[in-house]
Amino acid sequence: MFSPSSPPTGLLEKVFQYIDLHQDEFVQTLKEWVAVESDSVQPVLRLRRELLRMTDLAADRLRNLGAHVDLVDAGFQQLPDGQSLPIPPIILAALGNDPKKPTVCFYGHLDVQPARREDGWVTDPHTLTEVDGKLYGRGTTDNKGPVLAWINAVSTFRALDEDLPVNVKFVIEGMEEAGSLALEELVQKEKAGFFSSVDYIVISDNLWVSRRTPALTWGTRGNSYFMVEVKCRDQDFHSGTFGGILNEPMADLVALLGSLVDSSGRILIPGIYDHVAPVTEEEKRTYEAIDLDLEEYRNSSQVKKFLFDTKEELLMHLWRYPSLSIHGIEGAFHEPGAKTVIPGRVIGKFSIRLVPHMNMSVVEKQVKQHLDYIFSKRNSSNQMTVSMTLGLHPWVANIRDNQYLAAKRAIKTVFGTEPDMIRDGSTIPIARIFQDTIQKSVMMLPLGAVDDGEHSQKEKINRWNYIEGSKLFAAFFLEMAKLH
Repeated sequence: MFSPSSPPTGLLEKVFQYIDLHQDEFVQTLKEWVAVESDSVQPVLRLRRELLRMTDLAADRLRNLGAHVDLVDAGFQQLPDGQSLPIPPIILAALGNDPKKPTVCFYGHLDVQPARREDGWVTDPHTLTEVDGKLYGRGTTDNKGPVLAWINAVSTFRALDEDLPVNVKFVIEGMEEAGSLALEELVQKEKAGFFSSVDYIVISDNLWVSRRTPALTWGTRGNSYFMVEVKCRDQDFHSGTFGGILNEPMADLVALLGSLVDSSGRILIPGIYDHVAPVTEEEKRTYEAIDLDLEEYRNSSQVKKFLFDTKEELLMHLWRYPSLSIHGIEGAFHEPGAKTVIPGRVIGKFSIRLVPHMNMSVVEKQVKQHLDYIFSKRNSSNQMTVSMTLGLHPWVANIRDNQYLAAKRAIKTVFGTEPDMIRDGSTIPIARIFQDTIQKSVMMLPLGAVDDGEHSQKEKINRWNYIEGSKLFAAFFLEMAKLH
């Protein structure tokens, strides 16, 4: 691991020493949080009660630091079966209102993906277990660990009776894994209230691209999700009775899906690349500087061969070019055994990851025109319908903003190295929502390593990342105060 280029002095030295001396307490708090089964994905009353308990735990922790805490009622989630479940309240918390200081707002979430021991976990997913410096448990890296690291930084200044270098605000929700229900409405509603004094927003809900080198994230891809339905009738057919005398919906659908992307990963929809932002020389240099061992990345991914042979090509196709993925077919026989059935109605599912400057409505039109053309060439008597069911915009930040400069300096102080300047191939909608609604600088400052296994049966955060991440946030506060 890297070491600081020069030892910290003064207040920073005191802060770092305190965090080192109290790291077992910080790990113990993470253990208590991981023990709460705050699963927002499964719509079960028991788990919603756990989410409410998790929200109360976090709110109490913030109140004990002297924060003013509001638990904003988020209403109820209506389920397709008519049942309604409570949405956990969204935490809005504030520490300090000095007009001479910058106000930095942290976003995080307390909910997790489902996790059961029988799913393949080596340890109980809700019992924090340390093995060789790795803290295993559901939510350790996504996102309870980073939320607590931010709180640890604040609590350290409090414990040392030191004034916080910045005003701090928190937005912490409990439904991120289920689509952040009610959050966008809250952001809109509080634009002139809670968020009116906010200067900068920090999100720590993604990972480094390396096991070793810290990162700053300045862009994510958007996402358009499509359904294409081919229907002959609502019931299935016997292939012995009807095979050979009708246009089979599955054959039509396979042809449609097969027309979307070629074997090299290039999207075949006409015009789809027309509005992709051109690559600049400055951007090219950012890929060259990133710490990524291609062979290690391939081995850890358990992929025999990637489509691209260089680090730069791979990262650009992950982050700054669109991609199309086919996800599944609804209505087809998929269970073990041999069933000689012709599905009467099938639905194909695919998505396109969007990048700047792609226009979502233009992409939707291009997809529909392309599939209409392919389907018309088949002269099929079946019906085809295409619908876009989800549309999320890409997000890109200005890396010259003060908080990116402050974060770079803090990373250099804590880790002794320059950060990888990375983008993320996935979609984190809240970044674009904050940026568009509040119109303030948004930064992603990840703490976890590339092998943390978020959402997997081996989710962990390294003790080193968690503790050094707590120092990083404290150093970031001081750097923001200097720049302001």
